[in-house]
Amino acid sequence: MSELSSKSAGRSMRRLAFALLVAGLSSATALPASASCEDSPKAGVDWSRCLKINMKLQDRDLQGAKLVGANLTNSDLSGANLTGADLTGAILVRTWLVEALLTEANLTKALLARANMAKADLSEAVAMKAELHRADLRNAVLTNANLEKAEFGRAILRGADLSGAILRDTDLSRADLRGARFAGAELTDADLYRADLRGADLAGAVGLKQEQLDGSCGDETTALPEGLQVPAAWPCGTREDGDEED
Repeated sequence: MSELSSKSAGRSMRRLAFALLVAGLSSATALPASASCEDSPKAGVDWSRCLKINMKLQDRDLQGAKLVGANLTNSDLSGANLTGADLTGAILVRTWLVEALLTEANLTKALLARANMAKADLSEAVAMKAELHRADLRNAVLTNANLEKAEFGRAILRGADLSGAILRDTDLSRADLRGARFAGAELTDADLYRADLRGADLAGAVGLKQEQLDGSCGDETTALPEGLQVPAAWPCGTREDGDEED
């Protein structure tokens, strides 16, 4: 088995474990309630480890909220202000965060699989080891965000601004990165296997190596850093919009 295949197999096993974890944590008994769980949504609210599934929190001011380990699965936080909020280990599976403000938020180890974060502002956010498998971050702002070891497998980052982002050892395999911008972004050891880089601007990226590009999918509109070459395999087949892959 090749190193690349072994790495992909390892990621698949982790995703299976993740799915089982979410299933367990979504039960009403998984997250013990506390008095603060009954508090109204407001800036600085402490909902740590609270069960808040299917909440309607559009456009709410939740600046500085403490949401450590909170379960917000299927909740709608579109347009919410979560600036500086602590979402460490929070469960936000299939949660709506469209145009939400997450500037300087802490999303370390948060579970955001299939979350809709289109046009969200995550500038200077910390999302180390966060799980964003199949999340929708098209046109999102992730400037200077720390995304080290985060999982973006099959995520949509089309048109996203990743300028200055830390993407060390980040999984971007099969992600849709068409038109994404990487000025000053660090891509050391990032997994770009089958990532769609058509129209992406990687000219100012740092830490990117030829072998990372060789497994990706781009074309003549992909801007590369000086010293790197267009892989012989480009363009390669990529999924079309709406296609589902295992």
